[in-house]
Amino acid sequence: MSALEGRVALVTGGARGIGAAIVAELVAQGARVIVVDDGATIDGRSCDPSVAPAFAAAFDEAVIPLAQSIADDGVAEHAVELARTRFGGLDIVVNCAAILRDGFIFKADPADVAAVLRVNLGGAFAALRAASPVLRDNAKSERGGAPYGWGRIVNIVSTAGLYGNYAQAAYAAAKGGLVALTRVAALDLARSNITANALAPFAATRVTESIVPQNEAQAAYKAGALRVGAAPVARFVAYLCSTRAQQVSGQLFGVRGREVFVFSQPRPVARETLAPNASIDELAAVVQSRFAPSFTALETDLDAFSAAPVT
Repeated sequence: MSALEGRVALVTGGARGIGAAIVAELVAQGARVIVVDDGATIDGRSCDPSVAPAFAAAFDEAVIPLAQSIADDGVAEHAVELARTRFGGLDIVVNCAAILRDGFIFKADPADVAAVLRVNLGGAFAALRAASPVLRDNAKSERGGAPYGWGRIVNIVSTAGLYGNYAQAAYAAAKGGLVALTRVAALDLARSNITANALAPFAATRVTESIVPQNEAQAAYKAGALRVGAAPVARFVAYLCSTRAQQVSGQLFGVRGREVFVFSQPRPVARETLAPNASIDELAAVVQSRFAPSFTALETDLDAFSAAPVT
């Protein structure tokens, strides 16, 4: 039996790029999928409703397209209901939908920032808000057997949300927020045996193609690390959705070709007890002597992963 036989997934932004690779892998592993994708351009300023149906056509009846934006009112609820009426249930949510509108923070258009947050973070929240009651009901009815082990959430994040990158205030903030949302979902749904994990992918996409390198190291990164295919990312998502990953939740992974990473998450790395009413000079001394050795380097994700990927 395939690893995901009998499961039903909802994948946002699933008709192109990494999302499309994930859908193909989920289907290959036995799942049926609702693809929510409005065919938006990378900046989200226009859309093509023919993209999702054209993609779904290659999978016969295993994929049903919904050519709308997950961020629009009522779409998430419609997608969940579509999964239940057409496929008999819902077990997996994968949030891939994202747009990109770059701008240095001192020039960024507030409307652009709001649009990116609405799709990249708000859309993911909408999907989880609509799907999580169904997943919890599945746990109560022991869908798939006892103990319940089919409920899965995978949020596609970005190292830009962990390291930052030039002119990506909106995109990085949304992806960083998605990491936090993943943690909350993992906590809120743990009692129902539903897992939630985040995955930062390294693969060639419309997003990576739009990156403008700021130096030679970043140019080398774009030419190498961002040219790997999306299939390894999709396979790891399928693993996270399988029963083999039942005890894995609230974690942050990365996949780059044959390399797989697990990232640390912010926790205190140094501590000092201050004297009462410590002065500015005393605070400065503590920071320099105790905390400075543990500071995180001010580097972008392109700088941090500039080495050639293992393919």
